[in-house]
Amino acid sequence: MNKSLIKFVTDFGPLLVFFSFYYKNDKDLTIAIPPFIIATIIALAVVWILEKKIPLVPLLGGILITLFGGLTIYFDNPIFIYIKPTIINILFGLALIFAKYFTDEPLLKKMLGNSMKLTDEGWKILNSRWIYFFFSLALLNEIIWRTQSEEFWVNFKVWGILPLTLIFTAAAAIPIINKHKLNE
Repeated sequence: MNKSLIKFVTDFGPLLVFFSFYYKNDKDLTIAIPPFIIATIIALAVVWILEKKIPLVPLLGGILITLFGGLTIYFDNPIFIYIKPTIINILFGLALIFAKYFTDEPLLKKMLGNSMKLTDEGWKILNSRWIYFFFSLALLNEIIWRTQSEEFWVNFKVWGILPLTLIFTAAAAIPIINKHKLNE
């Protein structure tokens, strides 16, 4: 099977499982979350079998989905699944801040430095913009789940965050990369 197809299925398959169970069962989170957790664990197992490692971001996502999904089911309270995106984005923002202030170089440079070469100033700007983006997404998630219907939040989670990330990347990250790119 094609490696990029497997990556796509392991990245988006659990989300599609969640979405289909949610809408087929009268928009009931308590019915949609268990298959979501199972699909996420299966996706992580497939990645492990094929790669012999699980990248940090999917692993962290899987742990938080299992934890907050489990808390949602156990306490029969959707607040736990609502705050998961907030916590993930805050953790990413804090990781970038921590690396920015307590290490020699931005975390993004450590993670992506082999795939793209930027000036130190470019890495600093890019790192700062991602910090603001992650905290903005966390705040937006909090506003949406607190002021909108559950269905609206589910649709925002599924159909809103990815487009916002793509727009941010196109508008705020790519110009910095192009401006501060080092010629090899």
